[in-house]
Amino acid sequence: MRVVSIAVAVVVAIATVALTMTSSEPTHSLPPLDDSTTPKPRNILRYTKNEAYGFGERLEYDVGYKFISAGTAVFSVARDPVYVSGRPCYEVSFVVASHKSLEFIYKVRDSYTTWIDVDGIFPWKFEQLTRERNFSKDYRAEFDQLEHKAITTEGTFDIPEYVHDIVSAFYYVRTYDLRSCKKGETIHLKNFFDRKTHDLTVKILGRQRISVDAGVFNCVVIEPIIESGSPFAFKGRLLMWMSADDRKIPIKVSTQIPIGSIDAVLTGYRGTRGAIEAKVKTEDR
Repeated sequence: MRVVSIAVAVVVAIATVALTMTSSEPTHSLPPLDDSTTPKPRNILRYTKNEAYGFGERLEYDVGYKFISAGTAVFSVARDPVYVSGRPCYEVSFVVASHKSLEFIYKVRDSYTTWIDVDGIFPWKFEQLTRERNFSKDYRAEFDQLEHKAITTEGTFDIPEYVHDIVSAFYYVRTYDLRSCKKGETIHLKNFFDRKTHDLTVKILGRQRISVDAGVFNCVVIEPIIESGSPFAFKGRLLMWMSADDRKIPIKVSTQIPIGSIDAVLTGYRGTRGAIEAKVKTEDR
């Protein structure tokens, strides 16, 4: 398999990880927080309990094919809240980069940033900067969660209540209690990208203990199933191993292809909201 093919598949696989996660868990109403320096939303907004992550979290991954490392990926949450539409938000970034040693073949520098409401865990803004070889594209969207409109660089579109972008959706699913889901259970989801809302399904496959560079972890294995026609749809399977604890950190992501798999594995983490109880102690290995 050519290195260029690996790099392209890596970008698709990692971007798909973010696209495929959201949840319809019930929430509770909470009035907007007071902030005299910014405009106030007019209506009452929801509250979603979140014990999975907080400010300052950073997750690092190596991405490659078999024994070839093609690049890195990083999920990070800014250390301080940013106010958007009068609401305190998590500024969350997701960056994918090819190794410099491979840039003469195929250079990748993609970044995704979302501003997620701290209390409701839904996005107010989204930005995608794509830099791949000789191709570049900037995409921005503002989500009017009160009037149910997405105002983007490609136009204005109707959206369902509390719709997600491709990154906020991933962080919302981490608030979901995956450990209580039974094998074979499916979760039906929705996500806005590329001018429309896409239907997504996440299937619970079971539990498994796996070993990666960051350690040995007990995981819940899930399979996001992407709607046909989605910009991130592809032939093959996407499997995710999420830590079986309150953090729900993605330990491994595997894109199954006919000749093997493209894998993103956790190499390091810091700033987590609490202990990673799914990590197996050395003496228990």
